[in-house]
Amino acid sequence: MSQQEKTETTHLTSDSQSFQSTQWNNGTNERNFLYSLSELDHIWPSTGNSTSNKPNVTTNLRNVEEMINNPPKDRHNLVYILMMIHGIAVLIPWNMFINAKDYFENYKLDNGNRSSTTLLDYKTNFMSYIGMASQYPCFIMNFINLFIQCKGNTVGLRILASIIVTVIMFVVTVILAVTDTSSWSEEFFWITIISAVVINAAVGLYQNSIFGIVAVLPMKYTNAVIFGNNISGTLVAVTNIIVLVFSPSKKTSAIYCFLVAIVILVVAFDAYFITSRCKFYRHYLELSELEKLQYQKSSVGRKPSYKMLFQSYGRVFKKIYHLLFGVWFSFFVTLALFPAVMSDVKPLTVQLSGEYWTAIFCFLCYNLFATFGNLTTEFIQWPKARWINIIVVLRLCFAPIMILGNFRPELRNLPVYLPYDSVFIVSAILFSFTSGYCSSLVMMYAPKCVAPNDSANAGMVMALFLVFGVLCGINFSRVWGIVIGSG
Repeated sequence: MSQQEKTETTHLTSDSQSFQSTQWNNGTNERNFLYSLSELDHIWPSTGNSTSNKPNVTTNLRNVEEMINNPPKDRHNLVYILMMIHGIAVLIPWNMFINAKDYFENYKLDNGNRSSTTLLDYKTNFMSYIGMASQYPCFIMNFINLFIQCKGNTVGLRILASIIVTVIMFVVTVILAVTDTSSWSEEFFWITIISAVVINAAVGLYQNSIFGIVAVLPMKYTNAVIFGNNISGTLVAVTNIIVLVFSPSKKTSAIYCFLVAIVILVVAFDAYFITSRCKFYRHYLELSELEKLQYQKSSVGRKPSYKMLFQSYGRVFKKIYHLLFGVWFSFFVTLALFPAVMSDVKPLTVQLSGEYWTAIFCFLCYNLFATFGNLTTEFIQWPKARWINIIVVLRLCFAPIMILGNFRPELRNLPVYLPYDSVFIVSAILFSFTSGYCSSLVMMYAPKCVAPNDSANAGMVMALFLVFGVLCGINFSRVWGIVIGSG
């Protein structure tokens, strides 16, 4: 086995002995769902620092090298596919809300001449409002999860509870879609914002837990989650276009999209249980636990758990501070321009209606080419971790290209200096491709730059900075309106 393969086998933390003690009993677990929920943390252990139930430690530690040298195969790439499904599910709520832009802005929040100044503001800046309502709670839950993740084996319960809450809130969203809200549009706006807050608080917990889990696996499994994130956007964009073709009604289109989101979340719920039974996945969970026990035999390991946790984060920041900046700035630039700017760039010569132009050249273009960028990292990993931020920072050049184009032509005072649809399309493709490429590389590099016992925390800290970048980008996106004079 090559040194790289040996390195890839040394990732994340969990409670292997409690995991080994729990086996799937088709009779009991399938008949009694409540019992299975009480056993979630044995089925899928936490990434925390639990040290209970560790018999035969000395014997197990002698097996670490053997486990590193003889990892099982991921048969049919099943674990990779399951992690990709979780990546899809993590971003499905965000993608559904932003792809339903026309439904919210031009149907639910459009009262024609009866629209108040307040409602007009809600409509004009809906993307910014929904972005803030989505990403603030997501960031807060990511941050909290950094510190509660060591408080016992609760990762399984957190993941499933997050999915259940998200499904319930999407059912509420569907009910609102079929309800006539024209007489209380402003109240509908705030109900939508509150539902987005609840959904994305759950998503923040889900996302951070998933990134912590995949950090124990070989590097490509972190990329599987990012790949799933981009597929999620592509899937929603394609669904939106198909629904537009066959059902021009904005209300019907939105309902179908929200129902698709519910189906995907249910699939992710099932994927949780399938993953826990995979030999490949269980192998890396046990390996990471044994490596953690080996570390805890040192004098450092005898310190209180909270001191170990903060020391771990200190080591992580010291080793990957440049990658933390990279993931933050990459998503800052991306969310500063997408979807707030790209969705408001209008065609000049391309003969497409506004809704089709936005669906194709904003949402589908971004998600499709971001997926291509993500896939490219499976074959090309250049530049290396030390130099990746050069490309990350250069992506800022896309901002003036889009802002000086036909962005909000009906509201801007600044002249349109780049009145060419082709310039926007080419820049949108390159912007999207580099978004997927850079975000994948920085997320893949991070767990490799720290010690095996810190890889889980590295994955979760990277997830936190990812969401922080999204949050900063969304808030900054309102500045572009001031730049062009539209306010």
